[in-house]
Amino acid sequence: MAEYDKPTSEAEFQANFKQKKPLMNPTEAYYESSRCLFCYDAPCIQACPTGIDIPLFIKQIQTQNTTGAAKTIFDSNWLGNACGVVCPTGVLCEGACVYNHQDVPPIQIGRLQNYATYTTMETGKQLYAPGPSIGKKVAVVGAGPAGIACACELRTLGVEVDIFEAKDKPSGLTVYGIAPYKITNAEVLKEVAYLQEQLGIKIHYNSPINSKEQLKTLEADYDAIFLGVGLGKTATLNLEGEHLDGVQGAVEFIEELRMKHHKVEVADTVVVIGGGNTAMDAASEAARMGAKKVVLAYRRDKNAMGAYGFEYDLAISAGVDSLFNATPLQIVGDGKVNGVRFAKTHSVNGELKIVEGSEFTVDCDMVIKATGQAKQGKFYELVNHLDIDQRTRVKVNESYQTSNPKYFAGGDAVNGGAEVVNAAFEGKMAAQGILAWLKDK
Repeated sequence: MAEYDKPTSEAEFQANFKQKKPLMNPTEAYYESSRCLFCYDAPCIQACPTGIDIPLFIKQIQTQNTTGAAKTIFDSNWLGNACGVVCPTGVLCEGACVYNHQDVPPIQIGRLQNYATYTTMETGKQLYAPGPSIGKKVAVVGAGPAGIACACELRTLGVEVDIFEAKDKPSGLTVYGIAPYKITNAEVLKEVAYLQEQLGIKIHYNSPINSKEQLKTLEADYDAIFLGVGLGKTATLNLEGEHLDGVQGAVEFIEELRMKHHKVEVADTVVVIGGGNTAMDAASEAARMGAKKVVLAYRRDKNAMGAYGFEYDLAISAGVDSLFNATPLQIVGDGKVNGVRFAKTHSVNGELKIVEGSEFTVDCDMVIKATGQAKQGKFYELVNHLDIDQRTRVKVNESYQTSNPKYFAGGDAVNGGAEVVNAAFEGKMAAQGILAWLKDK
């Protein structure tokens, strides 16, 4: 397997976590933008959840109107820079590029988007200002992508906004939950600071909303409330040994890595349990942190994984081994983990079955559970008359309004854990729904 040395300094950490999509220079951007065919029916636009006019902003880059390109992007997606970097462009806009039908590499839309927005942010160019005040105030719970997008849109519509964030940094998943080879903390925070400076968004950090009394105060002080609370901690597996030292949730592992970088200690042998994109990130990160052996274990076959193919390929290229059709039965150890006991599985008419007598143990010093995130059910119970579905997602109408008319919601609270770009879209649409409701009151 390809091996990384354990990073002992920030420089070594950055070397192990080189950016997947580095920032283009002006020459690269010019030549890449010149490849675009500017399709009249632009399938890339249709594939973008926020509907960015991609041919337009690429033409603007090609004609050296970088500021105009950035505005075209931000007009549709308030997190246009972050999404240009972290979006799964290969299955969205770039995946829809007509060049794919000609055995020609698609336009690097994500990197061009990143180039236009980042370059404009660097200049500090004023693109937006708050709209004329309409005398209304909205509270946003959660400074993740949905909350930030909602707040930005509301400010342009003349609404006062206060965001209440439980942690000490903004942008939720983008800064806490995405692998550091996809985007740096500095770049995430730069975009939020740029938007705050332009639109005067107030973010109250270390201000969790977790009681009925706090919600009653918000209801009294604000005309509407937007819920962008995201997802919770890693869900439990209810396995024997899950409490052992050395067992960690993937969400918590990635957050620790994003915050502490090279100061995080990773064991020599790691088992990652799961088959989604978070599992791929955790496995790749463990390898890049110098683990000598990383095994990615999934209970079904490779084709059933929820992860994108390119995410799996990235993990394998980092030196990760994969183990399919293996379901965990027990985490083994005495105080500290020293292995995971599995059983082989097979599918019978779509139902997963354990192969009798097939148990085996994979030795390891660390287990990372990438088994999904717990929903915020207990929080939702605090809101009066708030309907949630059987998957613990908040039910909303086409305006992203909940069953309690004063509350709107978007992002993971509604979609259960889609992409950053989906959250940005839902936050923006919810803001427009809030304005329409406020005007009708």
